[in-house]
Amino acid sequence: NLAQASATRAMRAVGTEAAIGTAFSMTAAYPYTESEADRAAAERQHAFSNDWFLRPLMEGVYPRAYVDQERALTEMDIRPGDDEAIKAPHDFIGINLYTRTIAAHNADDKYLGIRQVPPPGPKTDFGWEVWPAALYQMIMRVHRDYGLPTYVTENGCSYSTAPDPQGRVPDKERIEYYKGYIGQVGRAIDEGADVRGYYAWTLLDNFEWAMGYNQRFGIVYCDFENEQKRFVKDSGYWYRDLITAGEVEYDETLM
Repeated sequence: NLAQASATRAMRAVGTEAAIGTAFSMTAAYPYTESEADRAAAERQHAFSNDWFLRPLMEGVYPRAYVDQERALTEMDIRPGDDEAIKAPHDFIGINLYTRTIAAHNADDKYLGIRQVPPPGPKTDFGWEVWPAALYQMIMRVHRDYGLPTYVTENGCSYSTAPDPQGRVPDKERIEYYKGYIGQVGRAIDEGADVRGYYAWTLLDNFEWAMGYNQRFGIVYCDFENEQKRFVKDSGYWYRDLITAGEVEYDETLM
């Protein structure tokens, strides 16, 4: 928080006319049940996972994420004057989002008071739940709380579909993933969110920091063991056609 605020002030000081923003790794927090305790747990999850970096930057305060907030801030060595040092409002907010987190109240957790519940939906090869409405919920939450333009700076999925003998990569699961998630971006726009752009993660199968070459997120297949030959996946052609058409469909009942 101190670093991004300092960098923002430094860029403003040199008179840049560029729009300044940060891409934040986010997860949409859902309550396990509609009980008051679980809904409060989901709010703490949101505060910890998302607002812990956004709110200091935009407003100079830390959100209430911990059961004992004062103790937590003391242990983190939050000092007098930090509220102004960490505040440097941006021009836009970048959202990196792949899935959601389900939170339940947990009295045994003395820090966040949360138990993360395994999600029930279908999974990608990375084990992440496919839940398109999570992106809609996150965009709308950021829109309501901060009112700034947003960019979906990362969104995508890992599936290991390989080329067939003819070089075709029939990754239908990835196409369905993008249909769902990009559709929910369109839904958010139709409901008033100022979404300026969407960036699929990612163009090429690449080196993932956490998993190396074991997870394939690209819309273009890369053969790492054979001179890195490339094969455009079916999802790559689908994405091309989507951009050309400039139209999306969405299910407005998804939550």
